[in-house]
Amino acid sequence: MGLAGECNVDCRQEPNRTVEIFSVLVAFGANMPSALGAPRETLEEALRRLEAGGARVRAAARWRRSPAFPPGSGPDYVNGAALMETALAPEALLALLHEVERSLGRERRARWAARVCDLDLIACGDLVLPDAKTARRLMALGPEAAGRAPAPERLVLPHPRMQERAFVLAPLADVAPGWRHPLTGRSVSEMLAALPEAARADVEIIA
Repeated sequence: MGLAGECNVDCRQEPNRTVEIFSVLVAFGANMPSALGAPRETLEEALRRLEAGGARVRAAARWRRSPAFPPGSGPDYVNGAALMETALAPEALLALLHEVERSLGRERRARWAARVCDLDLIACGDLVLPDAKTARRLMALGPEAAGRAPAPERLVLPHPRMQERAFVLAPLADVAPGWRHPLTGRSVSEMLAALPEAARADVEIIA
């Protein structure tokens, strides 16, 4: 099933070629100011730059506030999410996300460091990358083991930690509540409801 119950790939006919349009879910986060201002202003600019790079926003979530992870590692985050359409393949879209992060001042120094802009590709329709076995193995690590393991060298879709994170799922529930994880079959709404009440309460709507 595609995003929000729709087909995830739209093959549009143009003269002499067929263009694949992917529906994708992107998560946004920031907990440090950038040269543009406060985290929310930075993330709003990130949305604009993604659109300029070829990812059209179909729906944007309300902004939320959540505690930094691990606890005590920095100021609270501003979090959001967007349902987007793009002709970019997943790897090219990931490169665009990283370029927008860099353009807004992101420096990748430490894994859990405070960030001026953090953009995560969460899902691309019902694609599973690089393969189901690898994705299931990374999902099974759990948050603590995943935190100790090195970051994957290849793009993994859906994001292997999405089902554990209220700060990802709560905004996603605004834009794609019916999207179902291709490996577990659970919807965004179901994954969010399965989290502890305290975790859900930590994520507060701010706008």
